[in-house]
Amino acid sequence: MRARHDLPGPGMMRGRKFGADELQLMLLALLEQQPRHGYELIKELETRSNGYYSPSPGVIYPALTYLEELDYTTVETHGNRKRYHLAPAGQAHLDTHRERAERLFTGLQHAARKMVWMKQAWQGEAGVQEAVEASGWLREFVEARRALREALFRRTDADASEQRRIAAILQRATAEIAGGAPGPCE
Repeated sequence: MRARHDLPGPGMMRGRKFGADELQLMLLALLEQQPRHGYELIKELETRSNGYYSPSPGVIYPALTYLEELDYTTVETHGNRKRYHLAPAGQAHLDTHRERAERLFTGLQHAARKMVWMKQAWQGEAGVQEAVEASGWLREFVEARRALREALFRRTDADASEQRRIAAILQRATAEIAGGAPGPCE
């Protein structure tokens, strides 16, 4: 799904999908919404990613213990179950890293949509249009992304002058996309 630290990105990644600090930040963001048990946190991350990311208890509980040791969370114990709450120090840490947390969840949302797209395509029961409708992505959006990736791939051996020209085009496009300016399709 991404190169180690820049979420989201193209492709699908095997193995660990998030570093410890990224997972801890996502856990704090989820606890900000409401106190939760470890199992509830696992299920919430799995749901938000449409099954792409389902951290194991062996990953979640050490992360929660670490957050508790940092005084970022407090714990309410009911028998052998623990319910985690966001502590003031955790809120301050989350506030400082809010943009990064939002990018992580945006990456999860992207993975969830991509999972819908891929499941539809692999099942072979639906055509491209049905897969597009299931994911929420318009055909022209998918085709434009694919065309851009292909164009960049074909220019990987460009000289410095051409790389500068391509970079300027991409910077203008990025600014227009980020600013929400209407494009020719609107």
